[in-house]
Amino acid sequence: MAMQYIIAGVAAAGLAFWYDFKSWQSFGTGGTPSTLQGYLKVRRWGLYLLYTRQNLLDASPIPDSGTSYIKPQRVPDRIGSRPGLTRWTLPQRQFPEKITPGASATLHNLMQEFANTTPYLRYIETRPSKTEGGTGPAIYVKPDVKTINPVAHKIFYEVAHVHPAENSLHVYVSPQDAKLVMKRGWGQRFPVTWLAPPSWIMVYAPRNEEEVEVVREIVRAAVCHAVNQDIEASS
Repeated sequence: MAMQYIIAGVAAAGLAFWYDFKSWQSFGTGGTPSTLQGYLKVRRWGLYLLYTRQNLLDASPIPDSGTSYIKPQRVPDRIGSRPGLTRWTLPQRQFPEKITPGASATLHNLMQEFANTTPYLRYIETRPSKTEGGTGPAIYVKPDVKTINPVAHKIFYEVAHVHPAENSLHVYVSPQDAKLVMKRGWGQRFPVTWLAPPSWIMVYAPRNEEEVEVVREIVRAAVCHAVNQDIEASS
């Protein structure tokens, strides 16, 4: 009888492990290879970060320096509670929330829209996201931009991308803008601090057209930070 319980326990643990692995793959793997080896690496990182007790809502590790490009009136306090996050270190994802069809269409075209719009098209382009393993489009600074932010080499000069599975984003804003975004309830820090600059942050998924406009302002500010100038003001 004891052996039957042991076998049943091992089988249940195996099923739980496999379910978690497949769920992890379904959210996109954040640039980590979508293999069992990649999953185990992320789980090891998760245990380490659990041990170090990071609070990703604490903005104090982000330096209080640099220029702010966000127009504060365009990023009001986010309505409602923050979304729940999935249990994996990478990919950093929230649980999906309802989004209007119009907001979804605008959001998933946002990277291309910026890259095709004057005056931004002089500075940026879209390519598959390296930080996401090529699973979606991202904004990149063009390599011939002379004012490019040199710190951005840690994330391959990527500016922003949207996660198709649940509509959140990762965005590289200035440190001051990262703190503003967090203070007003729109995002949080990236957990794996050795892989990205401190102000590479997660921005929560918008739920309607008004919230997409907030996301648009955050991405606009990220582009300005990436090229070290207020593009609209200098055009």
